[in-house]
Amino acid sequence: MKVLKFGGTSVGSVQSILTLLNIVKSEAEGNEKPVVVLSAMSGVTNLLASMAEAAAAGEGFSEQLNELEKRHFDTVKALLEVQRQNPVFTKLKLYFNELEDLLQGVYSLRELTPRTRDMVLSFGERCSTLMISKIAEQHWQQVCFLDASEVIKTDDNFGNARVQTDLTDRLIRSYYDEKKDYTIFVTGFIASNMQGRTTTLGRGGSDYTAAILGSALNASEIQIWTDVNGMMTADPRMVTKAFALPELSYTEAMELSFFGAKVIYPPTMIPAFLKKIPIVIKNTFDTEFAGTYIRHDCANSNLPIKGISSINDISIINLQGSGMVGKSGFSGRLFSLLAREQINVILITQSSSEHSITFAVNPHDALKAKAIIELEFELELHAQKIDYPEIESDLSILAIVGENMKHSPGISGKLFHALGRNGINVRAIAQGSSEYNISVIISKPDLAKALNAVHDSFFTELKKTLNVFCLGTGNIGSTLFRQLLQHRDFLQKSNGIQVNIAGISNSRKMVFNDGGISLESWREQLDESSQTANLAEFVSVMKEMNMPNCVFIDNTASPKPIDFYEEVLRSNISIVTCNKIGNSGTFAQYKTFRDTARRHGVDFYYETNVGAGLPIVRTLKDLMMSGDRVQRIEAILSGTISFIFNNFKGDASFHDVVKLAQEKGFTEPDPRDDLRGTDFMRKMLILARDAGYEFEPEDVKIENMLPQPCLDASTVEEFYRQLKLNEAHFANLKNQAESQGKVLRYIGKLEEGKASIALEMVDENHPFYMLSGSDNIISFTTDRYKDRPMVVKGPGAGAEVTAAGVFADLVNVGAH
Repeated sequence: MKVLKFGGTSVGSVQSILTLLNIVKSEAEGNEKPVVVLSAMSGVTNLLASMAEAAAAGEGFSEQLNELEKRHFDTVKALLEVQRQNPVFTKLKLYFNELEDLLQGVYSLRELTPRTRDMVLSFGERCSTLMISKIAEQHWQQVCFLDASEVIKTDDNFGNARVQTDLTDRLIRSYYDEKKDYTIFVTGFIASNMQGRTTTLGRGGSDYTAAILGSALNASEIQIWTDVNGMMTADPRMVTKAFALPELSYTEAMELSFFGAKVIYPPTMIPAFLKKIPIVIKNTFDTEFAGTYIRHDCANSNLPIKGISSINDISIINLQGSGMVGKSGFSGRLFSLLAREQINVILITQSSSEHSITFAVNPHDALKAKAIIELEFELELHAQKIDYPEIESDLSILAIVGENMKHSPGISGKLFHALGRNGINVRAIAQGSSEYNISVIISKPDLAKALNAVHDSFFTELKKTLNVFCLGTGNIGSTLFRQLLQHRDFLQKSNGIQVNIAGISNSRKMVFNDGGISLESWREQLDESSQTANLAEFVSVMKEMNMPNCVFIDNTASPKPIDFYEEVLRSNISIVTCNKIGNSGTFAQYKTFRDTARRHGVDFYYETNVGAGLPIVRTLKDLMMSGDRVQRIEAILSGTISFIFNNFKGDASFHDVVKLAQEKGFTEPDPRDDLRGTDFMRKMLILARDAGYEFEPEDVKIENMLPQPCLDASTVEEFYRQLKLNEAHFANLKNQAESQGKVLRYIGKLEEGKASIALEMVDENHPFYMLSGSDNIISFTTDRYKDRPMVVKGPGAGAEVTAAGVFADLVNVGAH
């Protein structure tokens, strides 16, 4: 025999009631008829409470009562044959008349006692259960209605009554023995005391009713039908990736439900726990879904944790002082005091020195708790043996739960890494010796961010989401978006990463969407945005969105974003940048970025600063991290200059080669910006710094390859004219090199603590001799690569390879 309980949403509409009846009918066709426990229609209990409060305040309640009556009558008209309706209308009308008389008494006395309140609230379950049992009668035979107050007996604690278990079990079994051939529809939530006065079972009372019945009747299963697909790994309202768990142990379910999982409540499970009766959480609106099984013989799971639960709003009280150290009985005195005053303590943590105790309570209990503590410990406070208690509010609790935690080293480390990397400060920690639960107290505004970050960290079979904010939509930015779109499936399948573009800005407009800006239509969304581009505001909004696993990508060549790098890193947001201005400024600025990123546990990646998509920066860092020592670096790190000198041979003139480079888009609008070597200098400076040298820009010596008249030209046209006039200078260099079997190369060097860039002639024995096209090349001579230097060669310019380098850096952020 099974007990089926249906919640408010499952009886809240005509369609949901039809679904309910189909579920029950399917079960009723078996050998043993089910017992069906019903809640009030959704919203009715709150409406009844509101009516009672209004009556006690001397306010009218007739309109709400009429609304309640109409809702039930409309449901009867929709689902019951006309000839069957009048008896049901009559019974419901008697209920509503009794309710009206009760509320009128409250109105007259201006008093609402707990006993009266229980009586008022009981009409929700009575009306819904009677109505649905009568509707069920027209679909199949042998249906009966049971008011649970006839069989569930409690004490006199109105509002949250305790069940008299032995008597209740006898009454339930006696009733069932008479009606075992019937499908019994039972009111949830309500009971009665020994004098027959109506009581209620408190929060989750209908679930509790189902568990009481299941325990008394030794049910094979207790099904809880609700509006979600079982117990979720996290609150789906805050964690979109939350998924239903196939099964849980009783202990895991108790821990999750205590810490805020509203699907089921801890008292519900106690009778089932004692009898080892499985509880199944199923969805009325998705009947095919298997749901979540809660059982004592739960199978082993590969998941390190089963779920992440939370309590959204709590306050903590800190009590500290030297008078607490070694004082036996102090904690007992404190918590006995709170218990006497009916103040529930949610979490406790105490320092090993016994100098302080921190405990969490509901915010509405905080001031009362503070006041009674000050009264109880008045002498100790006066003697300054303890300090006055302090209240901290606007906090939340996040808890990870799972039996596997005790067998999995590193669980705590993974939790705190996920929180720390996202800048979430932990105010207090609690973990029981059973290791089923680790709870942390964090700031309430950080809760959604923390839940998502921790969920991504523990449930690795899901895709880790990187929330990305992009500056710059030029060649590199737009190419990156295209690459992300093209490789989206590969990125998810092979790297387990999902990229969510949450913000985009160019020099004109900016747009934000925490749900993600479509990579298919990002340009249209940006153009249609009403938000004018403002860099400070862009950074501010990014911080205010407070999303987990954030990455700020700078695809510009502007100095303006650099001013915000430190602020972004301090906000625990990683940076990926192809903008080399930040790293080639002062050494103090270079060091600040690294130190800030390290201090806040985030990444600062800039692989594309030196060789576009070539693995130069990462290679150098790997050499340094492995303990190798760099003896010499030689490099050609300008695709423009590389192209020019690779094509400056034979009959070609320097003027024509430079012109060709510009036509192919290899140069800046003014080619002198490339030929002066400034960009090359920045790259060599970054390499020198990454190699351990505290260089300033002026420490990189640049040999000028252009005659002075070319540099002094007032316009680009004049510059080209001067190139022609000085052709003999360049021809002489070329001829001199060719006569010696050499080629011209503009090479940067780092050796013996000095960095320089100069035009050199190299022969065929040099690794740079065979360079072609616009390729970059770099040679590392180290203690390990002394006889045969390590060489990295490939395309060092262009939107495709640069965007690919940014892409790779983004993937590396996700790997952390």
